[in-house]
Amino acid sequence: DGFVGSEGATYNVTGSRTDVGNSPNAFTYTLNGNTLAANYEITKVEGTLTVTALTTKVTVTITENSGTVMYDGAEKTVTGYTVAISNPLYKESDFTFSGNATVKGTNAGVYNMELIPGNFINNNTNFTNVEFVIVDGMLTITKRAVTLTSATDSKVYDGTALTNNTVTVTGDGFATGEGATYDVTGTQTDVGNSPNAFTYTLNDNTLAANYEITKVEGTLTVTAITTQIVITAASDSKKYDGTPLTNAGYTYTQNVLATGDTLTAVVAGTITNVGTADNVVTSYKVMRGSTDVTANYTFGASVNGALTITKRAVTLTSATDSKV
Repeated sequence: DGFVGSEGATYNVTGSRTDVGNSPNAFTYTLNGNTLAANYEITKVEGTLTVTALTTKVTVTITENSGTVMYDGAEKTVTGYTVAISNPLYKESDFTFSGNATVKGTNAGVYNMELIPGNFINNNTNFTNVEFVIVDGMLTITKRAVTLTSATDSKVYDGTALTNNTVTVTGDGFATGEGATYDVTGTQTDVGNSPNAFTYTLNDNTLAANYEITKVEGTLTVTAITTQIVITAASDSKKYDGTPLTNAGYTYTQNVLATGDTLTAVVAGTITNVGTADNVVTSYKVMRGSTDVTANYTFGASVNGALTITKRAVTLTSATDSKV
């Protein structure tokens, strides 16, 4: 029937509901000062507060942690993940994780953490449409960059081979305890240059896949002997006898030729009648066995010899005679 006139009551409603489910909308009342309880038959009925689950999709993005390191022979590890949630009402504490957020590796390569949505379980019944999305993370172990360089060397020609077996390792270098052996075959004997060729063999504990190896061959250079060799053609003379005068002899600067090298020269010059003619060095070469090694030497201008024929002394005497 309701309260009469200005009579009535005040109310303290304490009913509350946050999570999915229902509960009474509890309250108490206090009659106003001008309202006598004996005049009323009051019935209190509590309503119901109902919260239903959120059906809008909540996306939980799981981003696996990543890491990049250079190979060093030791095992590397990346662990954990980060969480991003599309609805601020949903918290990281509302789900549980049952997988292993760890990835390990030792050799160069890419290692995936490989979590799956099934590793994550929604525990909050207030959300019925929770999707877990995985963003892949990985452990990346990069190769070591190694440059192997054979020696560059030089010398003045001395008849023996120039070799240098040194190989230098630069760049990131090999991991501790790992490495290679080298077979250096480069050689240069005569004037000129050539690569200091070599091959390498990785040690048994050294895996090629962990390295980016660059091979650089140095240069072996042999330069010519700079001390000049001067060849001097022989000089000769005789008294005119009607036959040509020749002399193929020569001399040259000593203590220049390398051991085992031999110098030969061709000398051309001739004169028959009285006078002087040049005895000229027309060609020369230096041989080491059957190999022409002339280019290993420096030659100065050859010196001509002199071929000289002198006059014959002739006395013509008429006869001395007498008679009676």
